Formats: sequence, structure tokens, C-alpha cells
Amino acid sequence: MFNDFVSQFWPQTIDGLAFGSIYALIALGYTMVYGVLRLINFAHSEVFMIGTFGAMVVPFVFGINTPLTGIALVGLILAMIAAGALASAGTAVALERIAYRPLRQRGASRLAALISAIGASIFLQELFALLVIPAVFDRPERGRIQMGLPRIAERSELFSIFGHPVMTHQVFVVVAAIGMMILLERLVNRTKIGRGIRATAQNPEAAVLMGVDINRIVQMTFLIGGAMAGVAGALYLLAYENTNYYIGFLFGIKAFTAAVLGGIGNLRGALVGGIALGLAENYGAIIFGSDWKHVISFTVLVLVLMFRPTGLLGESLQQARA
Repeated sequence: MFNDFVSQFWPQTIDGLAFGSIYALIALGYTMVYGVLRLINFAHSEVFMIGTFGAMVVPFVFGINTPLTGIALVGLILAMIAAGALASAGTAVALERIAYRPLRQRGASRLAALISAIGASIFLQELFALLVIPAVFDRPERGRIQMGLPRIAERSELFSIFGHPVMTHQVFVVVAAIGMMILLERLVNRTKIGRGIRATAQNPEAAVLMGVDINRIVQMTFLIGGAMAGVAGALYLLAYENTNYYIGFLFGIKAFTAAVLGGIGNLRGALVGGIALGLAENYGAIIFGSDWKHVISFTVLVLVLMFRPTGLLGESLQQARA
């Protein structure tokens, strides 16, 4: 067992960083919505799923099924990321407007909002399986099967660590995810919208008295969190080249675990929690086998809720400083 751990340490570390980065981007949506509304948006998992299909539409529409190079490749990747972000952001805003805002305006309990989130999640899964995927990709049987993305870029070794190759797509995922997180933190901490988000998270009543439009801030929170999930969906698709209508289920739970692990409501905690979870499940897979990866993730969730429910960092969005 020890020899296996040593021999697989670096490959699993590299892959864990890539997966952890995706978890972290998705976790940002949970963190932002919870920080503002104290709501766990379980439909956020389907926002990620829709981002993967939004990104897949781009090469499908242009009929690209062979690797590209140069400016064409860069343009395609940017278009896929933009399409994924737009699809997910639009879905998140629609969810807020249809599933959550009417409940909030009526003063409904958090339990009612949670039930609405679960119902919206199942609705989006089945909508895509039965209608959207067959219609967009023109194949009725594709609704409930795994869909693969044709390879759009050749994969090569960028550098190696102790003889273990680090591939271009792995580095791209990690760098892009970290870049998006830095951009988000700057937006929250340095812009007028960010100040509105933090004010609403800290004291909604006082924010209203100071002229903050709560509905607009909540809508922007969903839009930004949805866009992050869409970018995560596009990065996942580019790196692992497959998706399906049910992909958001496990990724959503793991991203929620990452948010709790880092500190729910903490933007930096989402990054720390995502990376930590990605590494933990990959290291656990070396010891217990790959079939145990999901068990390890859920065990981490239970242990964190039992022994440190505030997470590793603990600070919430409402306590962030400008």
C-alpha cells in the first residue's frame, strides 16, 4: 500500500488539483447565495450541468470534430467558456426569479425555499433529458446517455514533476479556475456591486435603508454564482470531454462539501475547500481504491459538519472587508 501511494502520489496530486479547482468554482455559487440569503441552492448542481451543455453546443454548431491549433483553438475555447457561463448565468437568474423570489416576497420559511430548490433541480434534470438535449443535438436517444466531446486540442506534456507528466489541459483548468476566483474576489471586495452584496449579507434591513436594491443584489448574486458554475462546466468539458443530464448530482454535492469544508459563505474558503477535497478523494483512492472516491467525499462532509461546522476558514461573506 505504501509503495502504491508513493508511486501514484504525484499523478493523483495533479489530477486532484484539477478536479478540486472545478469543485471550487461550483462551490462559489453555493457560498455566495448562502452568504446573501442563508439558502442552500441545491438546484445549483443543474446550473453546472447546463453549463457543460452550453459549452458543448459551440463545437456542435460549427461542426468541429478534429483538433485545432493557434487562434482558431483559442477562439473556440473562449467561445465555449462564454457559452457555458451565459447558459448557466441565465439559468441561475431564472431560478431566482421563478423558484425563490416569490417565496421570499411572501416571507416563506427556509424549508419552503429548500424544497423549491430540490424540485427545481429534478425539473431541470428531466427537462434536459426529455426535451432540451434531444432537440438541440438532434438525436432523441441522447437525452439519457453519456455524451462525448470530440477532442478539439492535442494534449501534450507541458512539464514533469519527478518524472510524472503534467498535461496541458490540467494546467489550463487550474490556472483558469484560480484566475476566475481572483477576479470574483476583486469584484466582491472592490466594486459597487460587491459592496451591495456584502451589505445585504451583513444586514438586509440596513442595506435597504441605505438605498440598496435587494432584489437586484440577489439577482446579481445568482448571476455571478451561475457564471462561475458555467465556467466550471466548460473547463470540465474541455478537460474530460464528456457530460450527461445527471452529471450535476455528484459534482453539486461535492461542491457543497467543498463550500462547507472551506467555510460556507467564504469565497477563499471555496478555493481551499475545493482543492482540499479534490486532493483528499484522490489520495483516498490510492489507499482504498477508486470505487471509494465518492465515499471519501461524503465522509469528509459528515466529519466537517460534526467537528468543525464553520469550516477551515470560518469567515463568512458578510464579514469580508473592502
